[in-house]
Amino acid sequence: MAGDSEALLRDRDESTTVIRQPFLIGVSGGTASGKSSVCEKIMEKLGQNEIDRHQRQVAILSQDSFYKVLTPEQKAKALKGQFNFDHPDAFDSDLIMQTLRQILEGETVQIPVYDFVTHSRKEEFVTVYPADVVLFEGILMFYSQEIRDLFQMKLFVDTDPDTRLSRRVLRDINERGRDLEQVLSQYITFVKPAFEEFCLPVVAIDLIVQHIQDILNGGQTKRQNGFTNGHSTPRQRRASESSSRPH
Repeated sequence: MAGDSEALLRDRDESTTVIRQPFLIGVSGGTASGKSSVCEKIMEKLGQNEIDRHQRQVAILSQDSFYKVLTPEQKAKALKGQFNFDHPDAFDSDLIMQTLRQILEGETVQIPVYDFVTHSRKEEFVTVYPADVVLFEGILMFYSQEIRDLFQMKLFVDTDPDTRLSRRVLRDINERGRDLEQVLSQYITFVKPAFEEFCLPVVAIDLIVQHIQDILNGGQTKRQNGFTNGHSTPRQRRASESSSRPH
């Protein structure tokens, strides 16, 4: 009888186990703005970079891993610097949504590995294990409202355009085998226009909408408590936004 009781208790404990959803943080910003560096610095400060991947409480994902597989024609254009990798259509949004849903359900996920030299997905995958906090960074992380709404926190890394361009030039030449003319042509033709069309407006509108929602959701409560639904009071919010407002 005692053995049966212990087994029943174990079954009951297992059946009542609640999977805690991870806290999703979206990190956006222009090309070479330092999104990856910000995420890595957070990992370093938390000591998560020194922990075995199976045991980490914080995980990092990149939107760059989710570029679509190119057709032969698209790949030929990409090798000439004539394919727009900064357009929303360049990313596999369905796969991103599927991956985020799996993460929210506490599942282990397989992340594609993209080769920027050959413009193709590699055969191997990176395994990301369940974590308490997931940082997901990318230039257009906030473009899709369906994806944007999954993030409990949204960060925008605002960096001077000249700094971003110089970083991109050095990165693409040294790490991705591009020549200077190709990098500059691609930046002027695709990168800069896409940033101004698909990235900046979303961030600006989102900030305004959040601020108005703060006002509509009851200023009296916020004045009394200081915080409502995880947002600071309007006065505190303005102070923080002034340093990160896109230009």
